[in-house]
Amino acid sequence: MKESHCDVLIIGAGPAGLMAGNALSRAGVNVRIIDKRPNKVMAGQADGISPRTIEMLQSYGMADRLLEEGVQVHMLAFYNPRRDGKGVERTSRITDVNAPTARWQFEIALHQGAIESIFLEAMTKHGLEVERPYFPTALEISQDEAVLKDPNSYPVKVGSNTVLQADRPEDTEIINAKFVIGGDGAHSWVRKQMDIKMEGERTQHVWGVVDLVPETDFPDVRHRTLIHSDAGSCMIIPREGDEVRLYIQLAEGLEQGAEGRLDRSKVGPEKVMAIAKEAVKPWKLEFPNPITWWTVYVIGQMVASRFSAHERVFIAGDACHTHSPKAGQGMNASLNDTHNLSWKIAHVLRGWADLDILRTYEFERKKFAHDLINFDKKLASMFSEKAMSEDNLNGVVPEEFQNLLKSMGGLTSGISIEYAPSLITDNTYQSFAPGLMIGQRVQPQIIIRVADCRAYEMQDLIVSDTKWKLLFFVGDPKQSKRAAVVKRLGEYMQGPASFLSKFSPKSNREAAFTMLIVSSTPKDDADYTDVHPGLLTHWSKAFTDDVSVDRKSGGHAYETYGVLKAAGAFAAVRPDGYVGYVGSLEGVVDGTVDKYFSRFMKEQP
Repeated sequence: MKESHCDVLIIGAGPAGLMAGNALSRAGVNVRIIDKRPNKVMAGQADGISPRTIEMLQSYGMADRLLEEGVQVHMLAFYNPRRDGKGVERTSRITDVNAPTARWQFEIALHQGAIESIFLEAMTKHGLEVERPYFPTALEISQDEAVLKDPNSYPVKVGSNTVLQADRPEDTEIINAKFVIGGDGAHSWVRKQMDIKMEGERTQHVWGVVDLVPETDFPDVRHRTLIHSDAGSCMIIPREGDEVRLYIQLAEGLEQGAEGRLDRSKVGPEKVMAIAKEAVKPWKLEFPNPITWWTVYVIGQMVASRFSAHERVFIAGDACHTHSPKAGQGMNASLNDTHNLSWKIAHVLRGWADLDILRTYEFERKKFAHDLINFDKKLASMFSEKAMSEDNLNGVVPEEFQNLLKSMGGLTSGISIEYAPSLITDNTYQSFAPGLMIGQRVQPQIIIRVADCRAYEMQDLIVSDTKWKLLFFVGDPKQSKRAAVVKRLGEYMQGPASFLSKFSPKSNREAAFTMLIVSSTPKDDADYTDVHPGLLTHWSKAFTDDVSVDRKSGGHAYETYGVLKAAGAFAAVRPDGYVGYVGSLEGVVDGTVDKYFSRFMKEQP
């Protein structure tokens, strides 16, 4: 029997698995990704990308194609029954994204197959391809504590079969892995092997989905539109080209198959389209073109009881949380799960961090999953009910429905996701930079590179390369007091007692950390040589907070982040772009920052 070894085995090549594969292969990890499907997704499935997920993909250098191919969704329209009973009418329009600090003030609509192609092409550049069709058959985790605590051991064995050719027997393989990530969907094989239960409930709300190009005079067909009609509820999502996606609530009491499951054979796309035609009246909605993709589903709102086994086998995406697609969070949550997990695994494999850091994956992402489910329950319930009318006084009040979406804009956009204090998130000294919210992602701001006065977006400097970004807000080093502070910082960081020296491999002091210096000196006067060489590893790492040369942006970073120019501040930004620590510049020198990193990072020999 064939036997092999790898650092990380990813089971499932959906959004969660592909994000993990991309992140880990970029980090140089020995990773494999297997999937039971013989081919990649070609159409349909998930289709919404939130503003925060666009920011995240940008940090990997992968947002350009998404922005080019996808549809920008800027507005959200609401339709409710007319008082005269003759169909529906538009009651309001609002911006689709209610998150003022979002870098991109819109969502992207693009089918899952196209999004997965972006990841597949990116992984190929790093020598990783999906192996298919691969069928896992057995999963075994060592029960030896010494083996489990040794990051260099291979405590997980996965048996798998692959079909070589139709007329040849299967090839069997035993894969030994240090870590396994199960991104294999709502019916996760990995989750079942670990005997992890899903907690929550399946609702009675049945929805049909159809992707096609309609012929219509409906005025909001290119906006995201939510329709409460007497014929049923409907959501319209504009898609690439002239295509749209129709989400249609189907009648209650549809025939159930075995074990109470929905009998899909009793419902076809024709029923979905017929309800959609009624829902948009008095406007016309015809379907002369072929259907691209369709499905029927029952809403389930559940979260796994745990997200890992011994911090060696993890589940992510739909494998650990399921919810309705109404808020467009399925793919976004999946991608952000393994974006959160991958850098932590890379740190452990490189010997930079203890295994304990991996516990923060469940701690952070499980809370987000519960927050999402709680919102989804309210949204799905209100969306599935009919609107209030003279004949239905107990129906949904349109203003309440709209206000719910507005109030949860931070969650659905991903912008306000916040990780609670933990091993890697310390909010003790938040007051030194109130605008750099600990546990949240860094807000976008334009700053100017001192050496050539080129404007940069702060988020573009916080790339997803598994490194911590150390932000030093030093004020104006042209002033003698600030110059003395910069010199002291530089001498400390250069010395053997600094946390940079302690936690960096001796062969490469920049392997785990990138230092970025942000001064407040006017660009006309600033010089990168004002920064002590112990603080400045390269001329390109010195920036200042001033207006760009074209006067269109910049000059507000200190104000936005709440940093006093006379005092300065220090921030440690995690490799996933979330702020882990904020403190004073004095705290860098007196060992306070050292204590923070000592909680989870390993001193390098």
